[in-house]
Amino acid sequence: MTTFDNPPSFEGIASEKWDLHKGKDILPMWVADMDYAAPPSVLDALARRIGRGVLGYTSVTPEYKQAVAGWMSRRHGWQAQPEWVRFCPGVVVSLSVIVRACTQPGDAVVIQPPVYPPFRSVVEDNGRELVLNPLLRGDDGRYEVNFAELEEQLAEERVKLLILCSPHNPVGRVWSREELLRLAELCARHGVLVASDEIHADLAYERFVPFASISEEAAALALLCTSPSKTFNIAGMNTSNMIIPNPQLRAAVTAELKRGALASLSALGHAAVLGAYNGGEEWLKEALAYIRGNQQYLAQELRRSAPEISASVPEGTYLLWLDCRGLGLAEPELHRFFLEKARIQLSPGSSFGEGGSGFMRLNAACSRATAEEAARRIAAAVQELRASR
Repeated sequence: MTTFDNPPSFEGIASEKWDLHKGKDILPMWVADMDYAAPPSVLDALARRIGRGVLGYTSVTPEYKQAVAGWMSRRHGWQAQPEWVRFCPGVVVSLSVIVRACTQPGDAVVIQPPVYPPFRSVVEDNGRELVLNPLLRGDDGRYEVNFAELEEQLAEERVKLLILCSPHNPVGRVWSREELLRLAELCARHGVLVASDEIHADLAYERFVPFASISEEAAALALLCTSPSKTFNIAGMNTSNMIIPNPQLRAAVTAELKRGALASLSALGHAAVLGAYNGGEEWLKEALAYIRGNQQYLAQELRRSAPEISASVPEGTYLLWLDCRGLGLAEPELHRFFLEKARIQLSPGSSFGEGGSGFMRLNAACSRATAEEAARRIAAAVQELRASR
């Protein structure tokens, strides 16, 4: 058995994912973290840091920035410079910082639903106008950008920023170089900046292209948000980074980080990032292969035993975006069906905004035994629903 077959205990560690329905027979397959122990390189780095006995104020060192830039070079072939890196405690915090630093109250910001719910809140909570550019879903379940509508929206003078989800959460698209080039050309033409949330970049199953790497034009308007948190299952370390090639944008973001007193990195966060980026690549390769197996297994089993639910294996992320409209359930009933009948906690698609109704998001970064039990529970619940009709 691999380490991924034998998850660690979540008892008594205040796990957000596992404690929601603590003591109940409900599989937690919702919040986006893995059921696996962090990589040995991370655990070893943390142990060494704790062993020093000093956990005081910690600087964002040149070594830290080099680890981030080096990972980008090795993993994605992009020569990001260490001086472009700015630390922030989380990607959602980074997006909020970017909105405040690069737009003014009353400016408009474009997002592309169905998309990670905080995209909406970082716009509205900062007093900016929200503009929706919903993705187009083809008959085969593949999502595309609605470029015709987007161009009209970007032409509006009040639109100053687009928040791109790349790879896209929850639909699992990894945008191609051609799509990103087209997006960059449109944004450059209309003077619109791009905050690219690339937190799932390392979880792409084919090559991932950082937005800022595609052209000088793209680099000039790009603010990349990245983190080792999803990649190496260390979200609790509260570490993320913005990579900003444009010096003017970098200065604006740096000033906003200072205003918010957001530049303080924890001692363990520093150690975890170095351990992850400098030693976690082999672990990641094994984790991705294991998760891919889970996704393929679940998609195949649902096609066989619960064809009312459609699941396409994504191009990236450890998620599955389940089309449950074939069950014929209204939104509140759909959530209750999975929670009460299948006894699985998923993320309701409606929380991801327009285009999410009738869908559910499943986290497949679990043991194979959990994936098999989830498939069994869903099949039994669907069979019971059929019989009731």
